[in-house]
Parts: sequence; C-alpha cells; structure tokens
Amino acid sequence: MSSKAKKRSLEQPPCVLPSLPQDIIDDIVAHVPRWYYPKLSLVSKHFRSLVASPEIYARRSLLGCKENCLYVLLHNEETHKRRWYILRKNSNGIRSLVLIPSLSAMPFFGSFVALGSSIYVFGGIDSDNMTTKVLRIDCRSHMVQTLPSIPIRVVNTYADIIDGKIYVIGRHFQDYTTVIFVFSTETQVWQLCLENLSHRCYCVVVMGDKIYMSDSHNSFVYDPKENKLERDEILNINNWQNACVLDDVLHYYDCSEEKISRYDPNRRCWRVVDGLEELLAVTRCSEWSNIVTYNGKLLLFFGKGNTSEVWCAGISLERRQGGEIWGQVEWREHLVTGRLLLDKSLAVMV
Repeated sequence: MSSKAKKRSLEQPPCVLPSLPQDIIDDIVAHVPRWYYPKLSLVSKHFRSLVASPEIYARRSLLGCKENCLYVLLHNEETHKRRWYILRKNSNGIRSLVLIPSLSAMPFFGSFVALGSSIYVFGGIDSDNMTTKVLRIDCRSHMVQTLPSIPIRVVNTYADIIDGKIYVIGRHFQDYTTVIFVFSTETQVWQLCLENLSHRCYCVVVMGDKIYMSDSHNSFVYDPKENKLERDEILNINNWQNACVLDDVLHYYDCSEEKISRYDPNRRCWRVVDGLEELLAVTRCSEWSNIVTYNGKLLLFFGKGNTSEVWCAGISLERRQGGEIWGQVEWREHLVTGRLLLDKSLAVMV
C-alpha cells in the first residue's frame, strides 16, 4: 500500500453501519435517544431519511423505545412570535430547550393538546386575523397537516382530552357566549355539545372523565356523559389559573402567596405542597412563572430576574403520614436565554 493510501486509510476509517443488514441498522437507530436524531441526520442522506421515516418510529414502539418528549411553546417578546422548543438532555445530563426550526410560528390565543404522537392546534389569531384553522403536528417528522376547521368562529379557545376525543371550549365571536365542542380525531367530525353559556374560561383541565374550568370568579365542572355544567363550590375556594394535573390532582402555583396548591376532586379538599420554601423564594423575583407536569413530576418554569434567562426546576412529590404533601427539588437548571415567556407545554410520546 502506498503512503498516500495508508494516510487516507488512517484519516477515513471505514463506516461499519452501512455494511450491516438494514434491519440491524434500524434496531440500532431505534435504540438511540431521540434527541440525538438531529445530529444523526447529518451523517448521510440515508440516515436523514431513516430518522424521519414512519418505519423507525414503528420500530421504536415495537422495541419499547418510545420516549415521553416535552414540547414547550415559548413567546419571544422581541419578535412577537410563538415557537416550539423541545426539552433535551445531553450526555452530561445537562438540560436545555432547543428550538425546532422546521416548525413555523404558532397563532396567538389558540389552544394546543397532545394525543398520541401528535400535537393538535385549534384556532387563535394568525397574522392579525382570527382563524378557525385546525392543525395536526406529527411530532415524529414535524410535518403539519390541516384538518377540518372549527364550525363556529370562536376566540380564546381551550382544549383537553377525554377518552381520545378533544373537547374545545371557546367564546362565540359575535355575542361572546361560551360554546363547547368535541372533535373526533378518528372521524375528523365536529359535534356541538353546549352553547350560549355565560361563563368565560381562563383555565381548563381534565381530571378523571370530567372537565374543570375557571373564570375570574367561579369554577365549574363539565360532565361529557351527562352533557351538564355545574358550579363547584370547593374548587372555587381558590382563584386557580395556569394549572396542571398530576395523578388526577390539580396543581397550580400561586405566585402572590408563594405556594403550590393542589386540589383532589375525590377527597374534595385543597392542600399546600410543603418543603419548597427555598425554591419559591427564588421565583419571587421572577418576571413570570408557570407550573406543568412531565414524567410524573412537577416542572416549575420561571424567568430569572432581568437576565433574560428561562430556568426550570424539577419537583417530586411525597405523601407523608397525616396526609401532608411534600415536594423535593431534584434539579434546577438554566434552559435557554432570551426574552421568552412560556405559553404552553405538552408531553408527547414518540
């Protein structure tokens, strides 16, 4: 072998994977954590096509390699755009929020839910115009599909899921009464449930098989089986907003009182999560804060002071003797820098 050939051999070691059978390559790639897929797609056109194919995600599902990925919608105060980010953890265990460049800006005042490996987008204001559009984002490929529009022009929509059906709540564009629809993702058919309601929603969550909603003064429970909306006096004790649900229990962060409260619909009572005084003292000076659930834990997002930094703390919960609920901060990290506010977060299985 010539000296030049030897030099090329040392500089360019042979690639082992292409010499393997395709099914073996598929199995190897299926076991690779999904946050490495963007880098893996840079290896070659073949790998770029592979990581974007439906087959590799079917293989991941078959091998039990599906992951619960957290998608976070952030509002940029400088560009006035809402873009999707994904929470990633590198090989050193450091977390960060990474922009998904292939997904365009989302409408304002729309609603977002995750079902299966997809995110559904309902209505909102797009380019200063109110829209009744419905979009489905395939989180495996980040391709966007247009679905049948909302039947009535509504504003300030909220959405959540019961038994695989998406319930959308919004205010009628003309008389501002509240309407409740249900959308079947299988048949892609809309059905009107209730209309001409005087209640204005600021937050909507699902616990069990019922929808819980709040306005500025009252809390209500909607039962889809009976198609009936009733006031909940116990839930109404606190003015809860920006709430999330963990183990069928409502949680919300009361920044004015510097506490995380939880409402158990089965026990019909409110409790405060203890043990988080040090963390909540830090968020006291935050420009904004928001609590969400992910992988069986609470995540508290907050903007740190005036440093244009988005931080997040992971909190695990423990029930102690006497019924007290204690929170433990497992990690606290700076995720991304910029004039950013959290609008929505969704856990998606891919």
